[in-house]
Amino acid sequence: MSSSAQRPHKQSMSELKLRRLIEHNQRLREDLARPRIKTSEASESLINYCKSTKDHLIPSVWGPADKADDPWAPQGATPGCQCTIM
Repeated sequence: MSSSAQRPHKQSMSELKLRRLIEHNQRLREDLARPRIKTSEASESLINYCKSTKDHLIPSVWGPADKADDPWAPQGATPGCQCTIM
């Protein structure tokens, strides 16, 4: 084999590497352009959300939920299991 027969293969590998680097560079630019906020602001926002949003799954913090407000409460007037066995 002559060296000219291997050259197109090496050239295509270098083109492939260049294309991958360009794509990676583009992803990094998109990541850099993404809007950011400070950690302290994000933490404060999360704390405010947790304090203001009632979670019915934590009754020790929020107290027992009213049946009308509780999305996990059984629907309907009859107590007990509403399951149907087929």
